[in-house]
Amino acid sequence: MCTLEKRGNIFFLTLTGDDEHRLNPTFIDSIKSALSEARSQATRGSVLITTAQGKFFSNGFDLAWAQASGSNSGFQERLLHMVDYLKPLIAELLSLPMPTIAAVSGHAAAAGFMLAMSHDYVLMRKDRGVLYMSELDIGLTFPDYFTALVRSKIGSPAARRDVLLRATKLKAEEAVRIGIIDSAHDSGESTVEAALRLGEQLAGRKWDGEVYAEIRKSLYPELCGLLGLAEKTLISPRL
Repeated sequence: MCTLEKRGNIFFLTLTGDDEHRLNPTFIDSIKSALSEARSQATRGSVLITTAQGKFFSNGFDLAWAQASGSNSGFQERLLHMVDYLKPLIAELLSLPMPTIAAVSGHAAAAGFMLAMSHDYVLMRKDRGVLYMSELDIGLTFPDYFTALVRSKIGSPAARRDVLLRATKLKAEEAVRIGIIDSAHDSGESTVEAALRLGEQLAGRKWDGEVYAEIRKSLYPELCGLLGLAEKTLISPRL
């Protein structure tokens, strides 16, 4: 489901396999376990890079898992369960005591798009893959923390409109132009290489991770309120 590898101060979280990396409870548990391990091993200068194998970064919630219930009411119940189950994972990324980078190596749709946007930096390959909030096209509304995440991370009202109210499929260069991601790269390999270079720069600052996490939370009060993340005042001077 996913692997966690530590190279110096940098943790590499890789969504494994060659499928769509759809988010069901088992997969979410796997990612949460990896993040818990990274948190337990974090030191000054730690950084997390998340990437994925194959064509997809993540194609969102596992709708086939929801449909396996065999009834419309069961589908809705399982879908709502996944919505609630993903919430602590997003909270974990928002409170992780280190900078986080998503190296988006393929399509990132719906909840998979939100997973990528929960990182501090988003880098993406431009030769393949799109960012896409599919809910409007398939007839679903957005969870409150999804829309709060979009409001928190996408500064342009026009860009937010196109993402949520036009279900626009954004390639990397367009996503850079409208300020949704940080940079676009020629291939999956070059995206990960750029993420590693950025990670090494950030790791070199040797910031206190807990202070970093609290400052991050203070940037997104609406989102953190919905996620149940309370701010703490920390004083850890390096004089």
